Amino acid sequence: HVQLVESGGGSVQAGQSVTLSCVNEGWSKYCMGWFRQAPGQAREGVAAVGNDGSTSYEDSVKDRFTISADNAKNSLYLQMSSLKPEDTAMYYCAATGRSTGPLSLRDYEYLYWGQGTQVTVS
Repeated sequence: HVQLVESGGGSVQAGQSVTLSCVNEGWSKYCMGWFRQAPGQAREGVAAVGNDGSTSYEDSVKDRFTISADNAKNSLYLQMSSLKPEDTAMYYCAATGRSTGPLSLRDYEYLYWGQGTQVTVS
């Protein structure tokens, strides 16, 4: 049973950094991702990571965000730096339910979702 729990959100000023964490309480080595949704906007994929350590990023966060996984801790992370007001959103951790295959930033390819953690940049 996969249960994802995010933490680490908060309110920061532009230019600052925040690291989000996601604990998978029913760990399986799935391909994982981070998504975000701002009020009135569609959910968008931010970053994804495979079991081989490969990563994929949405263009607007490349060179600013880093996704990583620590299988020993059943955890997924999103290090966010040089934050901008447009990064303000609810951020969600998600798992695909598969351990192989191409990385994806499409939300319909993810089966399991956390409850989200809010990041506000002013």
